[in-house]
Formats: sequence, structure tokens, C-alpha cells
Amino acid sequence: MPTHSKRYLELAAKVDRTVRYPLAEAVTLAKQTASAKFDESLELAVKLAVNPSKGEENVRGTIVLPHGTGKVPRVAVFAEGEAAKAAEEAGADRVGAEDLVEAIKQGWSDFDILVAQPQMMRIVGALGKMLGPRMPSKKAGNVLPDPSSAVQQLKAGRVEYRVDRSGVVHVPLGRASFTEEQLLENLLAMLQAIVAARPSTVSGRYVLSVVISTSMGPGIKVDLEDIRAKAA
Repeated sequence: MPTHSKRYLELAAKVDRTVRYPLAEAVTLAKQTASAKFDESLELAVKLAVNPSKGEENVRGTIVLPHGTGKVPRVAVFAEGEAAKAAEEAGADRVGAEDLVEAIKQGWSDFDILVAQPQMMRIVGALGKMLGPRMPSKKAGNVLPDPSSAVQQLKAGRVEYRVDRSGVVHVPLGRASFTEEQLLENLLAMLQAIVAARPSTVSGRYVLSVVISTSMGPGIKVDLEDIRAKAA
């Protein structure tokens, strides 16, 4: 069995694992469990009644959180011409074409997200095995004619959500230093997006469980009835 630190056990004692907390109470409790020396992130985990192996049930999308995530991502863009200039003006950390492909092949990885023009995918494709899920994709909203718009949204707090193989969506909601109101608004916006992305093939209950936690804190179960009342 895993051994937890004394600090973690003290924090866990604040959370009743048999209780599903209303949204606002869960956010308040999460902030109380953030005691690390760094500004912990708040994470959301949503278990869905979907089969990710079925394409139509592979829940995925993007959303710009009302108050961002508290982290400004490093964005690299594959673009040329006016689009490259616009991406730089939008705040891209690096813009290039063949030179950027070569830099990544040589080991450069000083980025969090990659964005590309559609016509650039012919050269970006060579990086497929190296980048894996970090490859730009249309589904993630990272392949588009005007990459500058994606750069602006990403810098403003756009996040991608997608269900994993076990049917769980894991996404960041912000930082422990955010106000409770900011975190609650981010949480509601994310839950509403996930609910709106419900596949038409899913009948019955869609959201099975919702848990929030800080980077170093215990999981806090959220009341599903409160979610249905506020995020539907």
C-alpha cells in the first residue's frame, strides 16, 4: 500500500470521503487543502459513461476558461507568410516552418502546445512518432488557417479536454491562489462544456462521478445533483 506523508494525512482528515460536496463547498474545501509552498493547481476529474474506443463516444473539445488556468503556455507555430507574422504579433513564442521541424528533430522542446496551418501539416507529419499526442490536430483546434486566433485563445486560458481510455476527463481549473468565485466559474464552465459534449449514443446517466483536488491534496467528491442543477 502507498505511504502518505503526515502533511497529506492531515489534509485528508479535512475531507469526508463518504460525502459528495456541493460545488461551492467543494471549491472552498479544495482551497483549504492547498498548503504546499508553491501555488498548487486545481484539477478536475470527471468519470463518464462512455466507451472511448467508439469514435462517436470519444468526448473531446476545447474551452476558454473565464479566468484562465493561471499558467500561460509556451506556444510554437508552424506557419508561413502573413500567417506567421500574425502569429508572432499574437504572442507566439516561436514561429517557423522547416526550420522549426528541424529544431524539434534535434531535440528542441521548449514549448507546451503546437499550432499549425493546414498546409504545414505536410512537413509536420514527419514529427508524428516523436510528438505523439502533442501533434497539432483539427480536433484540438490547433490546425487552422489563422493560427494567430489559436495563439490568442491559448494565451488567454484555452484548454483541451478529452476522455482517456478509462472514460475519465482530466483538466486543470486554475490555481489555489484564485478566488473561490473564479474557481467556481471555471469549474461550472468546464462542466457545462463536458455535459454539452454528451454523445447522442449514450443513454441513461452520463456523468458518473466528479472529483476535484489540488496538486498535493486529497480528492474531493462533488454532488452530482448539484451539478445537474447548475451545469445542465
